[in-house]
Amino acid sequence: MMNFCRAASRGGHTGKENVTSSTKADALQVQRTKQRTVLGVLSENEHRSRSVSQGSQLSKRSSVSDSSQLNFLGCPSSSSYDVYVEEACEVVLAASGEEVALDSLHAETDALQNEDLRLLLELSSSSCQDVSMQSEPNESLVSEEGFGLEYAENIYQHLREREVKLSARPDYLERHPEITDGMRTILVEWLVEVVQEYKLRSETLHLAVNYLDRFLSCTAYVKRGKLQLVGTAALLIAAKYEEIIPPELNEFVYITDNTYTKKQLIQMEHVFLRVLDFNMAAPTSNQFLHLFMSIHSVCANTKNIALYITELSLLEIGPLLQYSPSIVAASAYCLAAYTINRSLWPDSLISFTGYTMAEIVPCLTELHKLYISADSRPQQVIGDKYKSSKYCRVSLITPPAVLPSCESPLHSAGPSART
Repeated sequence: MMNFCRAASRGGHTGKENVTSSTKADALQVQRTKQRTVLGVLSENEHRSRSVSQGSQLSKRSSVSDSSQLNFLGCPSSSSYDVYVEEACEVVLAASGEEVALDSLHAETDALQNEDLRLLLELSSSSCQDVSMQSEPNESLVSEEGFGLEYAENIYQHLREREVKLSARPDYLERHPEITDGMRTILVEWLVEVVQEYKLRSETLHLAVNYLDRFLSCTAYVKRGKLQLVGTAALLIAAKYEEIIPPELNEFVYITDNTYTKKQLIQMEHVFLRVLDFNMAAPTSNQFLHLFMSIHSVCANTKNIALYITELSLLEIGPLLQYSPSIVAASAYCLAAYTINRSLWPDSLISFTGYTMAEIVPCLTELHKLYISADSRPQQVIGDKYKSSKYCRVSLITPPAVLPSCESPLHSAGPSART
């Protein structure tokens, strides 16, 4: 299985400002004295044994110094077909390498250019010679103050309609035999690190994960060696959509330790946009959460715990991907409110959203399991992020051991801090 490194080399390149001048770029290159580790070469069995023993020791991930020897997750394809692309243009590349085009599901996507199609097919090739960010305050463009209350209801209804149309398939990994849930988790954690290093907005991260899941829902038989290319392209597009000054292409190449070239990343971006049919304005749980907090305000601790839990939810496909972003946001709001002041879903949000506690409870239960297990997971990047004073150190607050039933009275006990 794959092994992503820390997205930034420690002590090398820190807290950049938004600049595009060549002088700044040259200065950054001088700062990068440590080689960035990218993907380790681990077999499936090695990964399983490692995941049991590694705990939170992510810093011990193995380094690969020669990117030309890199094979994402280190395992050749065992499938009889290299890649199957459903919604962009159904294509099968046989094991012999002969390209066979099937009937297209969508006529408007039949015009994929040959170079784009080749890249889609290369997603499943065994070649390792394949596969860019400037900083902004780590706040979403969708801020609490950004919602005019007089438009909040219309905004909410629009987001609800869009989230249905722009959702990923919860079972999409079944279409990718070489990609596992654990591989996706490590990829998302790597994206979190990159977003944090470059001080990108939280919404950029949420959009990138949305794009990643939707892309993989529309394709199949993507090779593990191409998964980082797909994730990097998702972040590139999300940054262009969300950031005021998105990072330069060179930065996206740099974060992969030059494993991929500019040309390959641009081609992947083109394919990505075609597959997603240019539907980039996707609702995220982060957007819904800020909207809910603009309707019923909360204290700083509650807000940051809700953001923390919502970010944790990005690591999981099942069972959380079966829930809509609005339900995930409502569940995170309830869990954070209960953690801090033993309240749950206020009447104002019941009226505004139409969601009752009975509808929220199933997702709330899953989020609670994820929340209480956060400390014991191998992935600790999000927890470390929310230990900073910027986020009120909320990841140090002990989660509630149990949740009340919807009918039971709420308790008044307050949260405690972890020692």
